[in-house]
Amino acid sequence: LVASCAALVIQSLAANLGVVTGKHLAEHCRAEYSKVPNFLPWVVAEIAVVACDIPEVIGTAFALNMLFSIPVWIGVLLTGLSTLMLLALQQYGVRKLEFLIAFLVFTIALCFVIELHNSKPDPGEVLHGLFVPQLKGNGATGLAISLLGAMVIPHNLFLHSALVLSRKIPRSSTGIKEACRFYLIESGLALMIAFLINVSVISVSGAVCNAPDLTPEDRAKCEDLDLNKASFLLRNVVGKWSSKLFAIALLASGQSSTITGTYAGQYVMQGFLDLRLEPWLRNFLTRCLAIIPSLIVALIGGSAGAGKLIIIASMNLVLELPFALVSSSQVSLLTKTKMG
Repeated sequence: LVASCAALVIQSLAANLGVVTGKHLAEHCRAEYSKVPNFLPWVVAEIAVVACDIPEVIGTAFALNMLFSIPVWIGVLLTGLSTLMLLALQQYGVRKLEFLIAFLVFTIALCFVIELHNSKPDPGEVLHGLFVPQLKGNGATGLAISLLGAMVIPHNLFLHSALVLSRKIPRSSTGIKEACRFYLIESGLALMIAFLINVSVISVSGAVCNAPDLTPEDRAKCEDLDLNKASFLLRNVVGKWSSKLFAIALLASGQSSTITGTYAGQYVMQGFLDLRLEPWLRNFLTRCLAIIPSLIVALIGGSAGAGKLIIIASMNLVLELPFALVSSSQVSLLTKTKMG
């Protein structure tokens, strides 16, 4: 809940910067900073794009494992095929990709609404968990930090300030104010859906791990729960179809995140360095950098190691968030000073 509120404030401010000035955040950084201060945020933003792509790669590999019993390390290699699919869609423009992302998010939401209905979590406990902060169990602090990084994604600040430029906005005071209000509502709706999906994931997991007919083996899995174990728990407690729904949602999540990550990386490179790469090359390089550590961990540590890598990558995003926030706030102040 806190991460969602923080993401709404930060993303709406980033969008306002693009609407008001006609330039996105990375372009402002290049214009306002000298070479060295401009280079450092670019490097950190690129690391954030790769760090965000690692959970997408592993999540897709887990989904393929759940659906088709493909080993996780082979699934990691097969995620390269999603890159080819994305490249085929990019020729149809940003609007078509936005529609595809909306469809994928709707698929995720539908899957978890069905899961939520069948797992029947206690509504009172769900509400209590929403408004009473708690850190219980081994590794809870790391999970909370990683969730913040997964919700307030650093490179999304660059993306949100850039995507608004693809729309026609009247360059009048009224038109700009209306556009800012519209993007605030749009971000609010998107984050609300993401928030409800996250609540559903946690609620379903909690309900399944507290089922009265849980076997000792499944109870042991709940002590160290990851994406792969969650699938098998759902299958054992709720039904085989439930794990398939979970896998479909996971697959859709990975593909939607891949699209946004690719566009964010393109805007980051173009803005900071005034360098444009072909989308297919940009996506290929990012995906290769994400696949290499994912493949090594999957081969050595198996699904458990891959699950831990997701948490580490998401925690890394939190460490990179201040760089994006500082850049955003400084650029906003400089822009206001010049416009004033």
